[in-house]
Amino acid sequence: MDRRRQRQQRERAGHRAEMLAAWWLQAKGYRVLARRYKTPVGEIDLVVKRGGQLAFVEVKLRRHGRDAAEAVHIRNQQRVVRAAQWWLQHHPEYASSAVRFDVCLLAWYRWPNHIPHAFSASH
Repeated sequence: MDRRRQRQQRERAGHRAEMLAAWWLQAKGYRVLARRYKTPVGEIDLVVKRGGQLAFVEVKLRRHGRDAAEAVHIRNQQRVVRAAQWWLQHHPEYASSAVRFDVCLLAWYRWPNHIPHAFSASH
């Protein structure tokens, strides 16, 4: 299989994972404000809100759960934080919301694992 086709398959799997994560969070009472939100400094997989909490969610899909957790490294976290700061500057209506950074891990044959407050903006 050539590299382009492999990349396309990974991208489609990533889209499906983000859709599943959004569905899972909606079932938990979150409202999805944005999906795959692109900023000049990076992309945010999901922006969700429940009550006064605004969460920027990084979604990771891997064959095994431990691999998904290990894929959320410091560079990913910094990218999400920068993109969230950009998002907040351009959506002042959410300025009073409490902000957090969550992770939603997906692995084959497992329920999604939503981890609230997975990392902080202080990196």
